[in-house]
Amino acid sequence: MFITRLTSGIILVALALIFICTGGDVLLAAMLILSLIGMFEIYRIFKIEKSLPGILGYLSCITYYMDLRFKFCQDVMVIFLAFLIILLAVFVFGYPKYHTHQVMAAFFGVFYVGVMLSFLYQTRMLEGGQYIVWLIFLCSWGCDTCAYCVGVLFGKHKMSPLLSPKKSVEGAIGGVAGTMLLTAIYCVAISAAFKIDNIVILPLVIISGIGALISMIGDLAASAIKRNFDIKDYGKLIPGHGGVLDRFDSMIITAPIIFFLAYYFYI
Repeated sequence: MFITRLTSGIILVALALIFICTGGDVLLAAMLILSLIGMFEIYRIFKIEKSLPGILGYLSCITYYMDLRFKFCQDVMVIFLAFLIILLAVFVFGYPKYHTHQVMAAFFGVFYVGVMLSFLYQTRMLEGGQYIVWLIFLCSWGCDTCAYCVGVLFGKHKMSPLLSPKKSVEGAIGGVAGTMLLTAIYCVAISAAFKIDNIVILPLVIISGIGALISMIGDLAASAIKRNFDIKDYGKLIPGHGGVLDRFDSMIITAPIIFFLAYYFYI
């Protein structure tokens, strides 16, 4: 199991390097595919993955990503408003074929997975995005690793005993502190290549600390959904890791946080 998980992890890192470094349409297409798979995983929980509400959700997500590329809507809310109206029409005129929670899940899936994951692409397209985007990975995967190590060594106080008994307050603190340290090391390492002044490293470290803290909420939220529906993993796409939502659960919420913090307080 460890070898399988390690091998999958190495492949994921390699793919991340390829897609992030390439950026542009290649990254956009990769995020769209990941979003559609993640939506399928969450729709499957509500048994709408192959139904009309689910199909409308996929089409809405594709339209949103096409708008990111071609900018044919002055206000992206038009896409989501149209989707919601059509979704409600299907609910009303198809009643009682679909339950309320299924219709709500169809809309939730587009925003929770499709829109929030898209911020990885949007962060990469920012000025300085070629190095800022890696903060998303440091805040999610880096925080998770640091929190695990510190928790195993020093964890005593449970952070969320009912939801995730193995996570500790000490681990959470270690995760945030570790992420900030990793970010500082990362920024120093790339400062010459990207001409980053030492004075602007501190804002990036603070942004990473906030992102790391938020990433744990994303991780626990995804776990809460699984516990509500008594499932172990969202899928089996990634051997040893589960589905897209199992591996990218913290990144889903971290990506938009890093984007907006960098956009308003750094760039």
